[in-house]
Amino acid sequence: MFDEIRAEMARRSRPERASLTAEMHSRKLPPFSAPARLMQIVLLASDAELDAAAVHFDAKGARHAVIDLGGATLVWERHSEFATYNFIITGAFDSPFDEEAFAPFIAPWLDRMPGAIIRSSFLAICRTGDPGRLPQHLEQWFDANDLVVCDVHAGHARIWSDFRLHSGFGRMFVAVRDDDPRRIPALAQSLLELGNYRKLALLGLPAAQEHGPELRRIEESLARLSADIDHAVRPREELLHAIGELGSRIAQIAATTRYRMSATAAYAAICDDRVQSLAVSDVGGGQTLVGFTQRRLHPAVQTCASFVQRLDDLAGRVTWTAELLRTRIDTEIAAQNRDLLASLDRRNAMQLRLQQTVEGLSVAAISYYTVSLVGYLAKASHAAWHWPDYELATGISVPFVVAFVAWTTHRLRKAHEDHTES
Repeated sequence: MFDEIRAEMARRSRPERASLTAEMHSRKLPPFSAPARLMQIVLLASDAELDAAAVHFDAKGARHAVIDLGGATLVWERHSEFATYNFIITGAFDSPFDEEAFAPFIAPWLDRMPGAIIRSSFLAICRTGDPGRLPQHLEQWFDANDLVVCDVHAGHARIWSDFRLHSGFGRMFVAVRDDDPRRIPALAQSLLELGNYRKLALLGLPAAQEHGPELRRIEESLARLSADIDHAVRPREELLHAIGELGSRIAQIAATTRYRMSATAAYAAICDDRVQSLAVSDVGGGQTLVGFTQRRLHPAVQTCASFVQRLDDLAGRVTWTAELLRTRIDTEIAAQNRDLLASLDRRNAMQLRLQQTVEGLSVAAISYYTVSLVGYLAKASHAAWHWPDYELATGISVPFVVAFVAWTTHRLRKAHEDHTES
């Protein structure tokens, strides 16, 4: 009965369900006990290179693989833009950072690691009843001037590192109280991830430093443009073109750096989370992992955050300047239109007065000729019938003729205006 229910549930499950469940349990180092040594190589790679690397592990879309190399274990992990290769050798050792011990296992895989190496490090773990006991010959492994010593996991373990490169590899020595095969891999992974994400977070700093001078030049150009707009010393078209160029440069810088700056912020947040999970405490008031991370990483992250803020502010200022210039242009156009309308109004008033003058003259002229016609008609009637007195008739007709002509002219003008409006 339940087989049918299970089949129906499987049919209705989202495709990501299984992969999301696996994600919660993947990316773990396999159980191992102290003493042990790890060598990790981290490579930045494109999607195509990461896909090519996955083929070597027959991952089939998985992002994590564990391979027994016979004497060592390889743990491969794929991330969004990088991959990690962890080579683990368990058992007692005389030299914690012996490169030759890993050579037989790394050599066959080196050509199958696509991408550019961003970090490589040694991690040596030993078991001691007292993690505070200083390992012998410590000075030959680290630079004493930069040595960081602190307890982690609430005193369960103590670490030593100078966070410098020694023949291309970073080094960290870890002394643990017990060899719990579940606790040690988690501790090793937290320490390695903290170093990895710290290094990846720092990738944003060169980009911010590279484009910093360009932002300063844009700020200076924008200040000059604002002054030119205020003093109107350059043509508006030239100013609009210059503002467009600045906006294009800002957009280009943002497009090339936005991902790296966002990644820096994300990696820095992960570093802070890893530092908190390690429960770090100092040893004799010396420098700790927290102090080293804050002193080196946080200024770089703040620089990147400041760069992003400057970029956003510049983009806003360019937009504001362009709007200001457009407002000035619109104001000038509105003033020109106002002056043009006023000129048209004056011209129309003059035309109206001229029209009225012409209309009055027309009435006078038409009335004159009409009265003349009436006079001729009166002369003819007087000659024929001795009636009426043509001079008297002509004089009497004048007001009636003028009134009629004025009324007729007004009617014609009114009809023309009504026709024009319609």
